[in-house]
Amino acid sequence: MRAILLAGGLSLIFSMLGTRVAIRILAAKGYGQLIRDDGPTTHHTKRGTPTMGGLVIIASVVVAYFTAKLITRDAPSASALLLLFLFVGLGTVGFLDDYIKVAMQRSLGLRSKAKIIGQTLVAVTFSWLALTPALADSRGQTPASRSISFIRDFPSLTLPAVLAIALMLVMIAGASNGVNLTDGLDGLATGASTMVFGAYTLVSIWQNNQSCAITQGPKCYEVRDPLDLAVVAAALTGACFGFLWWNASPARIFMGDTGSLSLGGALAGLAILTRTEFLLLILGGLFVVQTLSVILQVGYFKASGGKRMFRMAPLHHHFELKGWDEITVVIRFWIITGISVAAGLGVFYAEWVAGV
Repeated sequence: MRAILLAGGLSLIFSMLGTRVAIRILAAKGYGQLIRDDGPTTHHTKRGTPTMGGLVIIASVVVAYFTAKLITRDAPSASALLLLFLFVGLGTVGFLDDYIKVAMQRSLGLRSKAKIIGQTLVAVTFSWLALTPALADSRGQTPASRSISFIRDFPSLTLPAVLAIALMLVMIAGASNGVNLTDGLDGLATGASTMVFGAYTLVSIWQNNQSCAITQGPKCYEVRDPLDLAVVAAALTGACFGFLWWNASPARIFMGDTGSLSLGGALAGLAILTRTEFLLLILGGLFVVQTLSVILQVGYFKASGGKRMFRMAPLHHHFELKGWDEITVVIRFWIITGISVAAGLGVFYAEWVAGV
């Protein structure tokens, strides 16, 4: 428990102080955000705001985690190292995208094919390692499972390794792009991510307290390294919270794809490693809705011969164009995230109480 508190607290401090320094450095180098012309006109005032702030989030999480491990003299677990690999790996893909945008003054960054290849390589490597028997613990538990899970694994729904890796790839791509789509208003994705990572901290702590490695029984959780996953989740919560100080409206820095892809990947990684894959659909309900709004917009546009379902997608831009102030959209979407997180935790706890 000390490691959880240390990781969360240190990450918050590192992020809050580090972002202040990053704003000055990025501004001096001219690494400012490019604004697309087809977006809301109110966003044009944000042109030039420093971007790539996700670098601070990534550094804060990694340094805080290993500092907490050093202080508590506890060895890092395979699950936590894999989660950090996924987090940093997708952050690297996002950084390349951001750097091309600011260096070449090209608003779309990496070509879509290159971006997909990068995400796929990181996700497949993570998935393969998470299933390899070489990383199993003394009870034979690998970090991830080939079974489909909601709050626990469904043993009757065990997939071949190739299909299990494919499912993880879809989850990681969906979550990383979901957070990326949500990161369009000041503080929106950062605040929503803070709440979901906080929820996963609680889930992992609960799973550790009821772990099958400690107490066998029908309600125990077959999860490898839940306590160490809680340490990483706490570090992610703290880093997002600290970054939000500077990212809240009016934002003085943006996380860029560096932050959004890495945070989305971490959400998917936590869902996979805690055996709560489909629970993420509830906890991260806002990200699901945002992604669906884009899918529906594109699908309806093609099917109807050029008509639009929303004024603009993702959904937050639709409400902006309807006349809502940006801060109003952000706060109301945070409320939606809070409701989603409360519902997800309620379902998680209710399943344990019912003993299903």
